[in-house]
Amino acid sequence: MKLATLREGGRDGTLIVVSRDLTRAVRADGLAATLQWALENWSDVADALAELSSALNDNRAEGWFELDVAALAAPLPRAYQFLDGSAYLAHVERVRRARGAEMPPSFRTDPLMYQAASDGFLPPVGTIPAVSEEHGIDFEAEVIVITDEVPMGVDAAGAAGHVRLIGLVNDVSLRNLIPAELAKGFGFMQSKPRSALSPVVATPDELGEAWTGGKVNLPLTTHYNGELFGRPECAVDMQFDFFELVAHAARTRPLAAGTVIGSGTIANEDESLGSSCLAEKRMLEIIADGEAKTPFMRFGDSVRIEMLDRSGESVFGAIEHIITRHEGP
Repeated sequence: MKLATLREGGRDGTLIVVSRDLTRAVRADGLAATLQWALENWSDVADALAELSSALNDNRAEGWFELDVAALAAPLPRAYQFLDGSAYLAHVERVRRARGAEMPPSFRTDPLMYQAASDGFLPPVGTIPAVSEEHGIDFEAEVIVITDEVPMGVDAAGAAGHVRLIGLVNDVSLRNLIPAELAKGFGFMQSKPRSALSPVVATPDELGEAWTGGKVNLPLTTHYNGELFGRPECAVDMQFDFFELVAHAARTRPLAAGTVIGSGTIANEDESLGSSCLAEKRMLEIIADGEAKTPFMRFGDSVRIEMLDRSGESVFGAIEHIITRHEGP
């Protein structure tokens, strides 16, 4: 089934079930008011939500309506945790080289992960407010999973049973603030503003054979200012699968239902497939030409992130944003 959240009913919105082709939806009235509640009570409500999804796809659901992406909040307008990994070492190595840092050998055996902002996610379509172009505004196209309650100390095999939903994220970064923050030793904070989730999230079974071994075997497409920027394959060159990332996050603490786990920016060793962020493209330009030619995002620039299945149909809908200047405090 596919799920989304309307921008109504309070800060956590109103849960809706979305048709497989992303054209129609129906409120989950009487089943679950919000996606967070559904995740906290997954074993009690999942079957009923799946039945509603089947009814919607079979044209048997009452009260359905045409889906308007502009009316959607993020599927989880806020989450208890957003933990973002760096499972694609091609990206890690290139970006670290861009700021003069080597990639430690341990990165190949122990996942890198940071605590991202989760108190609010941007709607999937709209604007990304930024204070200054001088901060180095960048997008990062990634895959996410959302868990139910995950016990502390779970291994990767056990973590597989706690991945309930899959989606996309634009993990917005302010590149020019990163070096100084990392030099302090406590990691990202100001350099990581609010991110944006895909319009829709889906249960793993919706992806069919494209979900295998904790990886999504589909490309992730990014358009920047209307032009194709990258289409790397998500299952290729992924050093750690999602089950391993969830287990890493839960090594010393339990994870609350609704925890969002990010893959890190999708990147392949094959550079012909393009990039999923500007920082990586800039690093490749430095390697090839001795200098970066592509600027970071400016006010008015746009980005679109979408995953299509092998038949060309959108899986989660598109994340679409324009960069705008933040006005006032």
